[in-house]
Amino acid sequence: MMTAATLIAAARELSAAVDGLRFAPPVTHVYNPLDYAWDIHEHYLRRYGEGRKRVVFFGMNPGPFGMAQIGVPFGEIAAARDWLGLAGPVGQPARPNPRRPVEGFACRRAEVSGQRLWGLFRDRFGTPAAFFAEHFVSNYCPLAFFEDGRNLTPDKLPLAEQRPLLAACDAHLRTVVQALQPEWVIGIGAWAEKRAADALSGTAAVQTIRFGRVLHPSPASPAANRGWAEAATHQLTELGVW
Repeated sequence: MMTAATLIAAARELSAAVDGLRFAPPVTHVYNPLDYAWDIHEHYLRRYGEGRKRVVFFGMNPGPFGMAQIGVPFGEIAAARDWLGLAGPVGQPARPNPRRPVEGFACRRAEVSGQRLWGLFRDRFGTPAAFFAEHFVSNYCPLAFFEDGRNLTPDKLPLAEQRPLLAACDAHLRTVVQALQPEWVIGIGAWAEKRAADALSGTAAVQTIRFGRVLHPSPASPAANRGWAEAATHQLTELGVW
């Protein structure tokens, strides 16, 4: 099976697995963009997921104005549309959150993390083809969680709710790594790095893969706001990735 087809099948399986999970308050809404934004996500995988990748970046989970809108990891609208060349209609979550509506490519809010991440790759590599020749970007967890209008990250869930979610996400991460056979797995943030290392612990892949991380580009991070692209470039250069 070709790598993009493997990634597509794995994403479908992950989507079905997490759709069956339930989360108690304070979680009020859960979005699964692998469901309502599937067409865009599949297009991303089919267009950019073919072939072996030297470096795979893993983020934590969808941001409210990025992947939660259009199904693309760190999918800031302008970057996904204008640089990645992705477009199309997006559906609606099973239970929309009125305080975090899904507007697809019509969303006017900027996902700052995605602006920074894809902006660095655009500035360094020029074209998507040059970047994706050796790199790929995925998210560890496909679900976005909300407490009314507030974004909740998976690490804040109770352990009993985390366990089945992490098990499904670990299995998906292992499939992605097995398909793409990277030399490097880079967590975007410390939590993503730890999840990747834990998921691959005890597998044959862990014998050959090197792990690292870059500072998360979130505007909630004071360090990221002091020059994220420069900091991430320095980290990747120090690791020997770039």
